Amino acid sequence: MKKIRLAPALAGLFAVAAAHCGATTFTENFSTDPLQRGWGIFGDTNLFRWDATRHDLAVTWDSSQPNSYFYHPLGNILARDDDFSVAFDLQLSDVAVTNSFELAVGLLNYAEATNADFSRPMGSTPDLFEFDYFPDGGYGPSLDATLSDTNVSATNMNDFYFAYDNLPLANGVTYHVVLAHAAGEPTLSGAIYTNGQVYTSLPKMYAGPIADFRLDTLSVSSYSAAGDTYGDSILAHGTVGNFVVTLPPPPVQDLGGVLTNRLWQAQFLSRSNWLYTLQRTADFQSWTNVSAATAGTAANLVLQDASPPPGRAFYRVSAARP
Repeated sequence: MKKIRLAPALAGLFAVAAAHCGATTFTENFSTDPLQRGWGIFGDTNLFRWDATRHDLAVTWDSSQPNSYFYHPLGNILARDDDFSVAFDLQLSDVAVTNSFELAVGLLNYAEATNADFSRPMGSTPDLFEFDYFPDGGYGPSLDATLSDTNVSATNMNDFYFAYDNLPLANGVTYHVVLAHAAGEPTLSGAIYTNGQVYTSLPKMYAGPIADFRLDTLSVSSYSAAGDTYGDSILAHGTVGNFVVTLPPPPVQDLGGVLTNRLWQAQFLSRSNWLYTLQRTADFQSWTNVSAATAGTAANLVLQDASPPPGRAFYRVSAARP
């Protein structure tokens, strides 16, 4: 759920929260400390280190540790009806793998990925959109672009799609990875470049029965091998940098507020496939819904507080994917 604040309203006083129309782009070149700019670490903090000299993120993918993520919230919730893409640079310095295990970079659902039940070895991995590299541990290498929906679990491991190629990544070589999703499609596409030339367009595919998904976080992901019964493992070191994430427009755009006949109204440009609710507070401790959840129309939407209090009140718009 995403909440957009409306400024204080008192006896006709109002302010407008800024929003941007059109697609948005998130970029990160790691020129300054990312932990001071919205990035966070979940799990083992020793696996991720900002390199102030190289301006990249030094990463250890270690399956002997718990699920760990160097992550940044998207400020949006992506679903099957959205266009979006992720691009980044990846360079490995060394890789040790037993059997088959992956290193990963991409998008996930933070609440699910940090849940104790989330497990790559057990197949319980709902809501992923990511690049995976399986180094050769005896079964051959694999470069994968993976998409899993909300239904994937330890007892239902079929709802996923991946495009792939059986090629290795050479140590010391910088690869530029691009993953893209087209609105409404149950698929994704990917390409990997070296020195501006296509290394692979991931031409092979496994097309599972993908349903809808929910993604809200960019992540460099080190997955745990806990629960693996085949002895699979990975220990790899490398760097990640130069992220470019293209996202759909925010769910609330051109937000404004006005008093009409002494009733507070929020007016904004909505998006389809979102639900909007006007909320009110007097103390910022608790919020009350003051409108019914209303479906977006991809046009202007008005939400109204039909019973405003006599004194000061503050409003925000809550936007959620159904």
